[in-house]
Amino acid sequence: MLSAEDFRDVALNLLESEEVETWGHPTFRVRDKMFAAMDGDGHRATIKVSPEEQEALVAANPEVYAVADYVGRFGWVSVELRGADPKEIGELVREAWRRTAPKRLVSAHDAGEFRSVQ
Repeated sequence: MLSAEDFRDVALNLLESEEVETWGHPTFRVRDKMFAAMDGDGHRATIKVSPEEQEALVAANPEVYAVADYVGRFGWVSVELRGADPKEIGELVREAWRRTAPKRLVSAHDAGEFRSVQ
């Protein structure tokens, strides 16, 4: 089981990630580009994945994963946090950040440089 705070901690533990309230709920961004979001009550989240990952996740566990509203056609997946595996969600969020962040920032993160990279 994964709580809203657990999800938030994973998302915000990435270099230059920030939480921005948009559309009445928290979104998680790197350099103003969104890589994840959570609904207002903290029960569901949306994560940027590839279309192939989305298909595989939904097929493997439809009770937890679904094609996200509005952005699903771009590969985003909706997650029922209470039924999700925390380790898997952590991996998905980190990979979503990597897909979204500039390459120099990803390299700095991988090198353990936890300072702002311009």
